[in-house]
Amino acid sequence: MDPADFYTGIVAELYAPLKAVAQEPEPYAAFVREAGSPALELGCGDGDPLLGLRRLGLDVDGVDSSADMLERCRLRAREQGVEVVVHRQRMEALDLPRRYRAVFLAGPTFNLLPDDTVALAALRGIRHHLAEGGTALVPLFVPSPTPAEQIGRVRTANGADGAELRVSVVSEERDEAARTQTTVLRYERRHGGGTSVVDRDWVLHWYAPGGFEALAAAAGLAVVSAADSSGGGVREYRLRAATWR
Repeated sequence: MDPADFYTGIVAELYAPLKAVAQEPEPYAAFVREAGSPALELGCGDGDPLLGLRRLGLDVDGVDSSADMLERCRLRAREQGVEVVVHRQRMEALDLPRRYRAVFLAGPTFNLLPDDTVALAALRGIRHHLAEGGTALVPLFVPSPTPAEQIGRVRTANGADGAELRVSVVSEERDEAARTQTTVLRYERRHGGGTSVVDRDWVLHWYAPGGFEALAAAAGLAVVSAADSSGGGVREYRLRAATWR
């Protein structure tokens, strides 16, 4: 399922209270200060860490493919008294009015691109939007299969209105040749006597050894560093334009 369609409706509503990892702004603030401004967060979603970076006074725009997530980002920005510029565009079809010294993804959102062809288009978009001397930060990981004992296990949270919010893994398929893992997630919202339920296919795509570097090179980007993050399992690539014309 396309990420623009995945993060809609009940899934967008349940995303914040049920997300497993919160992206703190400090590591990305350090990257932006090092690489320079303006900066662009790809896949900004409902505003973490984008809004935190704006509260720090950093010049950072956001882009995401989900209209519902961007509406939540704008709402949170108004509630926090933060001015923010966000654009609704697909990562693989970027066409923004600015060029950026820093382009980054907060966490391995790049793994949501379903195949190498789409990833190459996204990397070309990043290359096109980098200002001269700019740097892109792309975290990647290889997803592990969901343990059998976790299939069907429900994670819960409470909504602001007292609703019970639930998410669980229904099933999972892994294709080593295509380097994809498709997890069927069930989202539920229970309030009073009513229940809303939706199942969504969450697709992750990973890269063979050297594969991401080859795609970056084809897009006109050079890998200047690749380091494992402190969180474990995630490798952070820093990219710069290979040539300037």
